[in-house]
Amino acid sequence: MAKSNATTTAKSAKTKGPASSIQPILNQQFDAPKPLQKYGTVSQRLPIGLDEKTRQQSVTQLNQLLADTMTLRDMYKKHHWQVVGPTFYQLHLLYDKHYEEQSTIVDTIAERIQILGGVAIAMAHDVAELTTIPRTPRDREEAPIQVSRLLEAHQIILKNCHDYAKQADEAGDDGTNDVVVSDVMRTNELQVWFVSEHMVDTQLVRSE
Repeated sequence: MAKSNATTTAKSAKTKGPASSIQPILNQQFDAPKPLQKYGTVSQRLPIGLDEKTRQQSVTQLNQLLADTMTLRDMYKKHHWQVVGPTFYQLHLLYDKHYEEQSTIVDTIAERIQILGGVAIAMAHDVAELTTIPRTPRDREEAPIQVSRLLEAHQIILKNCHDYAKQADEAGDDGTNDVVVSDVMRTNELQVWFVSEHMVDTQLVRSE
């Protein structure tokens, strides 16, 4: 009997060892303390030589660019999945290439917001509320309509880029000015060039 009890105790000890006793603490969000930082505020966590007013202005504008860029990025993926027609192969590849490039811009903008002491917008429902790009329908559309929607979105972003770059320059925020011009503006301008060529009515000719 004593032997049996000892065996049971040994098995119980193995079951309750350190590895098996480590469990995640679930549902902490229901009794969470105050957030570390509220969205829409800036903190001077990093000594980057910019005053609070300048950082707040840049963060607000960058979050607008971020929301619009995330929207454009997802438009490219939608069109990549849904494109049909004689230009399917070219557009299928082009859309996905532009999607990847816009994804890189998303990270660049979000990182700049964090450097400035702000909170970057992140979730789809928040992006949908903030973006100024018109909502794209769920339906599958013809390639020319897809292209037209993309060009409209690019133009919205580029117009903001010109305004935001100028304001960042005047405020002395050279880092934000560089991100807006070197990353966001130049990439969008290049993509506009590639996408616009699919709207040109060019007659095909036979080589003699």
